[in-house]
Amino acid sequence: MRPTVSNTTPVPAPRGAAPDLPTFAPRTGGAVPAPSGGGRPSATGSANLPAVAPVVGAGAAPGTPARRAPINPFLANDPNQKAKRLARALVSDMVAYQPQKRDEALRQGTLKQVFREEIKKSYEEYLDQVGKEFAEGTTHFQDALNEILSGGQKLF
Repeated sequence: MRPTVSNTTPVPAPRGAAPDLPTFAPRTGGAVPAPSGGGRPSATGSANLPAVAPVVGAGAAPGTPARRAPINPFLANDPNQKAKRLARALVSDMVAYQPQKRDEALRQGTLKQVFREEIKKSYEEYLDQVGKEFAEGTTHFQDALNEILSGGQKLF
């Protein structure tokens, strides 16, 4: 019987790791070991694994893959979502850069007057990015002003 040669080299365990469990790193060069599932490595070293069936969405016809939500919401292609995010970001910047000014204006009831210029500049930026027709057809910027700048009060 021929002894089995390991294709991995032991690597010291990191601090805090269980001392009785060895950690192994693959050796560079040499053949790739066959997976334990019985598949054989191909010429490139990857195993021939069975194909995975696509995920079927609820209510979708069998064999039709489900449409997945983007992992990163910033990559969504929905113009309404993009416009809402932009409006909220622009209004949030006003609050983030001048929190005391906002708090004082809220207490005195002069929020519209005090933030008139900042609101105007932010709305112009909003128009440039989403377009005048879209901006005027939605309330995303107004909603962001009411929710974020005025703290939930319907001032705009």
